[in-house]
Amino acid sequence: MTVSLSPDRTIAGISRELPSASKFSNYIEAEQQFIQLLTRENLDQQVSAQPELVSDFEAASATALAIAYAENIEAEKAEAAHLFLQRILYRINRLNLFWYDDLRHYKNERSYYLQRVRDRIEAVWQAWETAQVDVDQLRQLDAKQALIERAEADLNPPLTENKRYLRQEMTAEGYRYLLAIASLDGLVEASRMSRILGGASNEVQATLIRVLLEEYGNGRLSRKHSTFFAQMMAELGLKTEPEAYFDIVPWEVLACINHNFLLTECKRHFLRYNGGLTYFEIAGPSIYTDYMKAAARLGLSDTAMGYWELHIREDERHGRWMLDDVALPLVDRYPEDAWELVLGYDQEKSMGDRAGAAVIRAIKQAEQLS
Repeated sequence: MTVSLSPDRTIAGISRELPSASKFSNYIEAEQQFIQLLTRENLDQQVSAQPELVSDFEAASATALAIAYAENIEAEKAEAAHLFLQRILYRINRLNLFWYDDLRHYKNERSYYLQRVRDRIEAVWQAWETAQVDVDQLRQLDAKQALIERAEADLNPPLTENKRYLRQEMTAEGYRYLLAIASLDGLVEASRMSRILGGASNEVQATLIRVLLEEYGNGRLSRKHSTFFAQMMAELGLKTEPEAYFDIVPWEVLACINHNFLLTECKRHFLRYNGGLTYFEIAGPSIYTDYMKAAARLGLSDTAMGYWELHIREDERHGRWMLDDVALPLVDRYPEDAWELVLGYDQEKSMGDRAGAAVIRAIKQAEQLS
């Protein structure tokens, strides 16, 4: 059995729509309205002259913001609100990258209206994310010691229930569903990282460029990490176009992507981003080992798991580089703000764990319906 998009817009039996479409059709309609706005000529002028063009979208956004980050909200309502907001953020953020598509798609990439929408959502969402961290406690830490201790713990984490499920229980259909979700990021991997590399030259910048170059196969498309990801997908009958499976991606995964867009687009968050990247590179080999063990157990080909093997090998090196040559030197360079490196590290781990749990829930649901 292969996972593929079919005319009824399903993959492994799961609807490729927002959850409970009939109940939350206002979000679906508002998102469609927003997509149309992205393609309008002179969007800012049109919105100014005809506010009714965005009235439905604005109402849906206000409702979603009030629901998603409030307490004691019905889980299904909160889920739909989160998903709507993160999908809107993603549609705006992706304009910061070039997709080799129709140039007209970028006509509103510097729209003030889109900027206001993005900032309004981010302000509430980021306050909610930060409220889940004890920032005062982080400020009191010895940043170097905190990063070193965290890195040691996350290099070889214990075998959790989710890790055990991936290694021992996930089916072939579940593995394909995993790739479909992960493709939203895997097919354009490291693209956001490129946004932080400009500016003055020093050893930190040189290390970051070295990491990026390896992610990009040192300029050889055949060695680029995203090429290996596409090969895995093709081997299993999945579409390899970027965003082909956008509609099945949980909001928790979109939040990780949007969080990275925010940190890379705002240089004030440079330390947070590099703290997060340090965690990502250190924890990567353990996470990818789970996926590779699953593929090996399922008897899949080397091509169907080659991306994981490559990442395990290279991220072991990247993790050391990020800790020793980026994060710790940045502590010395910014001693008063070094706690932000730890904040970035902890947020990347927390949000990544949350996204991982959401992906496994989605996989299990897909397996039940396959």
